[in-house]
Amino acid sequence: MPHPSSGAARRRPGRLAAPHTQARTHGAAHIEETPMAIPDKPALEGLEAKWDQAWSDEGTYLFDREAAKTSGRGGVFSVDTPPPTASGSLHIGHVFSYTHTDVKVRFERMRGKTVFYPMGWDDNGLPTERRVQNYYGVRCDTSLAYDPDFTPPFRGDAKSLKPADQVPISRRNFIDLCEELTLEDEKAFEAVFRQLGLSVDWTQTYRTISNDTIRTSQLAFLRNLERGEAYQALAPTLWDIDFRSAIAQAELEDREQQASYHRLAFHKTDGSGDIHIETTRPELLAACVALVANPNDERYQAYFGHTVRTPVFGVEVPVLAHPLAQQDKGSGIAMVCTFGDVTDIIWWRELDLPNRTILGKDGRILPDAPAALETDAAKAAYAELAGLTVFSAKKKMVELLEASGELLEVSKPFNHPVKFYEKGDRALEIVSTRQWYLRNGARDEAFREKLLALGAGMQWHPDFMRVRYENWTNGLTGDWLISRQRFFGVPIPVWYPLDENGERVEGGVITADVASLPVDPTTDTAPGYDESQRGVPGGFEGEKDIFDTWATSSLTPQLAGGWQRDEELWSLVAPFDLRPQGQDIIRTWLFSTMVRSALEDDRAPWTDAAISGFIVDPDRKKMSKSKGNVVTPADILDQHGTDAVRYWAASSRLGADAAFDPQNPTQVKIGRRLAIKVLNAAKFVLSFPVPEGAQVTHALDAAMLATLDRVVRDATAAFEAYDHARALEITESFFWTFCDDYLELVKERAYDQGDVGQASAALALRTALSTLLRLLAPVLAFATEEAWSWFEDGSVHTAPWPEPLNPNDGEADDGDPAVLTAASSALIAIRRAKTEAKASQKTPIARLTLGAPAAIATSLATAEGDLKAVGRIADLAIVEAEAVQVVDIEFAPQEV
Repeated sequence: MPHPSSGAARRRPGRLAAPHTQARTHGAAHIEETPMAIPDKPALEGLEAKWDQAWSDEGTYLFDREAAKTSGRGGVFSVDTPPPTASGSLHIGHVFSYTHTDVKVRFERMRGKTVFYPMGWDDNGLPTERRVQNYYGVRCDTSLAYDPDFTPPFRGDAKSLKPADQVPISRRNFIDLCEELTLEDEKAFEAVFRQLGLSVDWTQTYRTISNDTIRTSQLAFLRNLERGEAYQALAPTLWDIDFRSAIAQAELEDREQQASYHRLAFHKTDGSGDIHIETTRPELLAACVALVANPNDERYQAYFGHTVRTPVFGVEVPVLAHPLAQQDKGSGIAMVCTFGDVTDIIWWRELDLPNRTILGKDGRILPDAPAALETDAAKAAYAELAGLTVFSAKKKMVELLEASGELLEVSKPFNHPVKFYEKGDRALEIVSTRQWYLRNGARDEAFREKLLALGAGMQWHPDFMRVRYENWTNGLTGDWLISRQRFFGVPIPVWYPLDENGERVEGGVITADVASLPVDPTTDTAPGYDESQRGVPGGFEGEKDIFDTWATSSLTPQLAGGWQRDEELWSLVAPFDLRPQGQDIIRTWLFSTMVRSALEDDRAPWTDAAISGFIVDPDRKKMSKSKGNVVTPADILDQHGTDAVRYWAASSRLGADAAFDPQNPTQVKIGRRLAIKVLNAAKFVLSFPVPEGAQVTHALDAAMLATLDRVVRDATAAFEAYDHARALEITESFFWTFCDDYLELVKERAYDQGDVGQASAALALRTALSTLLRLLAPVLAFATEEAWSWFEDGSVHTAPWPEPLNPNDGEADDGDPAVLTAASSALIAIRRAKTEAKASQKTPIARLTLGAPAAIATSLATAEGDLKAVGRIADLAIVEAEAVQVVDIEFAPQEV
């Protein structure tokens, strides 16, 4: 195998400067021109700070726009990086999933792609507001005026404060504190990500609350509105009474809650008796608008189309048929209230029922009784409920039913699933509110099919995650609710005209001029008006609601890629190559981004989606802040080193959950051992000089390089298929064979300047080291960069990805991998024989007979010299046997 040609070292723009002038081309290695700056005792400590600074100084990971323009879109690899929520601290799950992305990015960069790898920060949203409240001890009160001199009562943990004890402040003061705290969090997050070695271009960052972001988000909405894709409607809304905000379907989760069935008597209006229903929510009886049974339920066939009177309140309501009524649930007939659960909404809408809302946005019974409660007795009963929470109202309603004799039975408590906001603490209620919606295919079959087709046209890693997207898309029950009644977020850019009575003009909406974006309707004047007309008859009022955080996060490709801001950049990076994310937000982030891209560009926003699994604790429970089992990464990174943690993360395949035990992080320790071995092996290999013009002539050296060729092919294929764990497994397995077997076999020959095979061994070692460092570089970012700097110019992370030295894989003059396999087996047998004889591995052997199958014996013969050297064997004979084994051994006489 000939020595690959090499040329003079040249410093390339953007490459790291090495402390010497040695160079390599296509795997070459040659005589050092200056001494190599290799530490006496290589160590992992300090490498993160050293190389992060060097990468930053040299611009190693900057997006090269000119190179991208030259190569075109096909030469760019762009990533729609997840923007972490800047509210608190990162956890080990971030380290896990972001490492998966970084490994792929580093591979693509070394393959010659111009990488666009930005970072965003998700600032706005309910988690940020809650953190600000708990950190500063404040709450927002929109009725208060701005105080430019306000000083928060706390700057730390104020969680122990009750909401009533939090200091009320103006909306602007509250937003100022949100800005202040998220900026601090972002700095801390960036420090952790830099320590983790993410090869992000830190000049390509965005915040989801910046002016550029607000403009982009508002512009996208106005275009949706103009095309009829966004609309406003008064409708039942899932409502969090703590956050005082509407909640979208994608933000729901079911939690088990205790309840009891209450059996009530409804009275037939013809006086022929009662119909019994069972409900878990008797407190909503005043909101009852119908009874519903399954159309196939023979028990109630005769009553469909007739009416009954409600207990206590005596309101006449119809008995209707609907297929969603479950015959085997309770008495088989249900009370429809406005609104007790999501099914009530469906019945209300499809059966065209009236709306008798009795629950306010604060979760309390409204003061005024519905108009349908006409009698004095009904109004008096309602008055006893008015102002109560749902819990207290239930107790009071049960008392009223018991007093009237219409409560027939209360069942034993049982658990059932109840809807919660995923970040909330109390069950959601349903209230009627006016909200903004975006069409998402729930009521548009053609658009739903488009979303499914776009999902099917993408590559999913792993592929089964596609099903989760399809199930969510097919299971939608309503359009996307995009407005929120909160404070820190992107303002909805509309105003409303007021009539002569100061009331909103029905259906009237004033939209912002595109040129004026970004705007805040609560402080900016509506087009065509002056500020003196705000809030007065004949004037205008601004929209106070903000966008749901996902309505902004769904535009991350546009935010990062310069949509409608930098069209050249957008044309170079969009559609993006990769969307990496967690499996739990397929229904939110991935789906919503697909919706926005389909509406705006009629295409998928990326070609590939890489979905990471969860991090679970030793009990296999998902780590989350709410469960209190989260591990923060800083201590783990400091204690074990970044490469060790990256190794642990990269050892898990996409879509697979990984357990992490901070008390015994086994995989992290294995990764640290590997990183240290890389440094030590590199130092050892570099101690062997490579003569100019050296060639690989020895069969064992050629065999090792031929085996390495296969590793390069297999690892490359694995990386291309997004199987970083397989690529690492393949490379690591060979690396240990290289260190434990090959390096031991050839070290004596590589040391011996007088051996004709010395140049072959030294060159093969140097070539393998160069290849292995590049194969391991995506995972062990710091150790490989350190070792690379000892003998190469530039960064290993911008070096070419290794290619097989022999592209044909199997030509007659290639090295035979069987030679390395046979020699490794023989070395193991010799070591075992010495161990069993209780002899040191350095003990000389006078004669040794090695048995091997005939097919292997020939391969062993080519490595005879190296086996004799490593085993300190004076006379070696190879005979035929069923397996590679030591048949006979005679140790040399020991000198006294």
